[in-house]
Amino acid sequence: MLEPKRHLLPLILISLTAFFFYSYYHSSLPPPSTSELNPNFILSNPIHTQNPNPNTPNFTFIIKVLAFNRLDSLSRCLRSLARADYLGDRVNLHVYLDHFKHENGTASFDQKLDESRRIMEFVDGFDWKFGEKLLHYRTGNVGLQAQWLEAWWPSSDDEFAFIVEDDLEVSSLYYQFVKSLVVNFYYNTSNYSPSIYGASLQRARFVPGKHGNKMQLDNTTRLFLYQLVGTWGQILFPKPWKEFRLWYDKNKAKGIKPILEGMVTTGWYKKMGERIWTPWFIKFIHSYGYFNIYTNFLHERALSVSHRDAGVNYGKTAGPDSQLLDESSLDFNILEMHPLSGLKWFDFCFREVLPGRIIRTTDNLESFLHSLQNQSSVFFISLFGVSDTVTRNMLCHFESLNIRNFILMGLESDSLSDLARRGHPVIYVDQFVNSAELYKFNSKGSSFEDIRDILTKVYVVRKCMENRFNAWVVDGNMLFLSTDLFLEPTDTINDFIVTDNLELFYARSSSAAEKIWVDEFMFKVVATANSLASKDSLSHDGLSFVYIITKLLEQKGAKIRRLDETTFAMKIGSSSIKKSSLGDKKLVYWPGQMGMDSIRKWLQELNLWAIDNESSCTAVVCHKS
Repeated sequence: MLEPKRHLLPLILISLTAFFFYSYYHSSLPPPSTSELNPNFILSNPIHTQNPNPNTPNFTFIIKVLAFNRLDSLSRCLRSLARADYLGDRVNLHVYLDHFKHENGTASFDQKLDESRRIMEFVDGFDWKFGEKLLHYRTGNVGLQAQWLEAWWPSSDDEFAFIVEDDLEVSSLYYQFVKSLVVNFYYNTSNYSPSIYGASLQRARFVPGKHGNKMQLDNTTRLFLYQLVGTWGQILFPKPWKEFRLWYDKNKAKGIKPILEGMVTTGWYKKMGERIWTPWFIKFIHSYGYFNIYTNFLHERALSVSHRDAGVNYGKTAGPDSQLLDESSLDFNILEMHPLSGLKWFDFCFREVLPGRIIRTTDNLESFLHSLQNQSSVFFISLFGVSDTVTRNMLCHFESLNIRNFILMGLESDSLSDLARRGHPVIYVDQFVNSAELYKFNSKGSSFEDIRDILTKVYVVRKCMENRFNAWVVDGNMLFLSTDLFLEPTDTINDFIVTDNLELFYARSSSAAEKIWVDEFMFKVVATANSLASKDSLSHDGLSFVYIITKLLEQKGAKIRRLDETTFAMKIGSSSIKKSSLGDKKLVYWPGQMGMDSIRKWLQELNLWAIDNESSCTAVVCHKS
């Protein structure tokens, strides 16, 4: 028995050696691409605060200083950078000096030339002992936008840039903080989100969305995520920056402007044009759903402070915007990094965003309902047969109307997953009602998809009733124009509201309604749907949830109110209509089989098409929380 074991020993040694090299190789890999990650990991996976590869052997950090004609500002900036502790890492310093404008015959020409020479002499003589020092002196005046956009093209997914304008001053603690942040939120694959494009070291103090909320954070919040880019000390992650540069080139070549209505920054762009770059990046962030990490160190402290010296942004010097955090004022552990799942996310209105809410079970739905506050009605939007473009247009109108208590229902897909990543709650119907569940209800045959859709709607209504929520169930082939009718019906006599020709249904949370909505009733719903599906007379649009439910509720003697949709809704596609003909209508709708091009054409004529060529909302609409 011993002899065979001796023969196995070399194989065991070879296997252990292979395992060691495999483990080492994979531990040194960069973060997985967006397509390889579950963007909702922050809810579905445990968070580990330890970095699986703390040495980050490929990590590269480059400081990019943007300068023009402010020698005193630049010298203060570079000296503060040189005082930082770089932990023995090699850190390169690149200074980009913009050229003054050529104005022949002006008395200031020699003065400007002398000023540039003094700046170059200072940078040449500046001692930078941490890595390469490079001075790039431009041959012409390119302005602030080109200074930013041309400063960096990442050489790898492990190269990070710290963009610094010359009137900034940084804390000696900044690099220790940045390194810890990158280790925890970029290299730690269990604590990583593809939605993060970088980190700002400045103190957040500006809300760009018009009529947005005041920035209110509790004293225990050290880190949070916010969509706005910070130009006073911004750390940029490589992949999102590359994506932005390619997006910028494409849109600039097509003559598309970074106009995002409802934003203060759009007003800046209309006034200053291509002198500034932030409106371009803000439009990109809005289109792709990106966020930035910010700090909240209290007492107006920050790791990067702008002295707001006179220049492109300020006509005269305004002074420091914050207090510089240093070792003498440090009263907390600056290197403590909370898990991503515990951080709050905020949009351009400084309204909290809750990404990753994917509902896969009835228990998940119950937890979601418990998270709702001061609300009594929930919208369930069925997206079967609805294109991603139409869905995103609908969501823009939800934002405009401040409809936030909704859940999207559809099959698991990249588009639905992306909507969840952006903060929209979704139900994956194929997991919520699986094949085993359908089999329990004896559902089979060609109507499988229709039956699953109907059964999902039955389940969500019952779960709402159990948790004392009213439920609206609607299909995605309609667009709300007002919330008057739908959010809080004044009808307290009837338990249900139905329409004859619209897939729009309302169930009030009441003891009478809950007594009807039991297992026996649900079996009858599916049985009726199966029976209708087997008939040749089934309509082209498929099985009607509202028709089946109404028929069974009537048999139960339920209190039902029938709405005549012609009084509050308008159907598009049959005749020529104009926006003025909408009058006081509450919604528009269209046949389920109408093509995408026709839907867009009709909605554009009614001025109800609210998305751009990238299916992103053309405006940001802020509502006070």
